[in-house]
Amino acid sequence: MYSLFLKGMSNKTSKLNRSRNPMDFQYSDVEPLSRFVTETGKILPRKETGLSAKHQRRITNLIKQGRNMLTMK
Repeated sequence: MYSLFLKGMSNKTSKLNRSRNPMDFQYSDVEPLSRFVTETGKILPRKETGLSAKHQRRITNLIKQGRNMLTMK
């Protein structure tokens, strides 16, 4: 029984399953940024996203930058 317990444990360090910090996003990360935009394209307010003011400003600027890059084709 003890050997079965040891089989499940490994010496390798597993990668942590954490969500990315909004400060790590890029304007080209469409899927993560789409969580902060409505279907009509409006940016969601802080009350709905639950972000801090610093992170909300960063997300807002990234969304606007992404919009501009798409129009510059």
